[in-house]
Amino acid sequence: MIKSPQLKIALVQTNLYWKDKVANLAMLEEKMWEIDNGVDLIILPEMFPTGFSMDAAELAEPMNLNVCKWMRQMAAQKNCTLTGSAIIQVEGKFYNRLLWVSPDGMIQHYDKRHLFRMADEDQSFSAGERLPIFELNGWKICPQVCYDLRFPVFSRNRMVDGQLAYDLIFYVASWPAARVSAWDALLPARAIENLSYSIGVNRVEADGNGVLYNGHSAAYDFKGNQLEFLEEGEKITVFNLEAEALDSYREKFPAWMDSDNFLIK
Repeated sequence: MIKSPQLKIALVQTNLYWKDKVANLAMLEEKMWEIDNGVDLIILPEMFPTGFSMDAAELAEPMNLNVCKWMRQMAAQKNCTLTGSAIIQVEGKFYNRLLWVSPDGMIQHYDKRHLFRMADEDQSFSAGERLPIFELNGWKICPQVCYDLRFPVFSRNRMVDGQLAYDLIFYVASWPAARVSAWDALLPARAIENLSYSIGVNRVEADGNGVLYNGHSAAYDFKGNQLEFLEEGEKITVFNLEAEALDSYREKFPAWMDSDNFLIK
C-alpha cells in the first residue's frame, strides 16, 4: 500500500489519576473530544488508565475487558487509530502492553521489551519478545514504550525486502523530570539514526509515588529537526507528517543502504 501524502497525528500530554481507571478514561474521553475529526492517530501516554504503577496484580485486566472496550469505542467514534499502554494479564503473566486499536475494532499490541529495573518493573512484569510493525494508511510504524528509548539496537530501522522497515517510531512514556535531558536528546537521535520520524508522548505532574513528570512530548523529522514540542503542562497538539519529504530525503541521503545487518535473539 502506498503511503498517504500526510499522516495527521494528535499527542495527548496529560496528568493521570493514580490507579483510578474510571477517572482516567472519563478524563481522556473529554480530552479526545477536543480533537477535531480527521486525525489518523491519537497517542496517549504509558499506562494511561492507571499511572506507572508496579501493582500489576491489583490493576491488570485481560484483553477485551474495560480498557480495550473503551479504546475500541473511542477509536470508532473518532474514526481514527488510538494507542497507549496499559497493564494487561495473559495466562498468569503481566505485561506493560501498548495497544494499537483501529476504528474497525481490530487490536494489535506490543509488549514493552525493556523493563525499568530501577522501579522494579522487571519484578512485576514480563518482557515482550517481539517487535511488530504496524501499518496505517500505508505508513509503517514502530511502537516503543518509555525505557525502550535507551536501547537503539532493538529498534534499529533495518532493511526489509529492499526498503526500510518503518517510517515512524514513537514512544509512549512515563519519563521522570529528573532525567528529561536524556529524553530530549534521545528522541531526535532515534530519528536521525533511523531516517524516520520520531515521536514521544510523556505525562505530566506527580504520580502516587511522588515521582514528578514534566512532559516534553515532541516530534522530530528524519534529520532530527524539531516539529512539535509541548514543554510542560497538560496540552494537546495536532500536526501532519509529510511522506514526500521523508521519501525524498531517503533517496538523496541513502545512509540506510550502508547499515549493518544483524539479528536480535
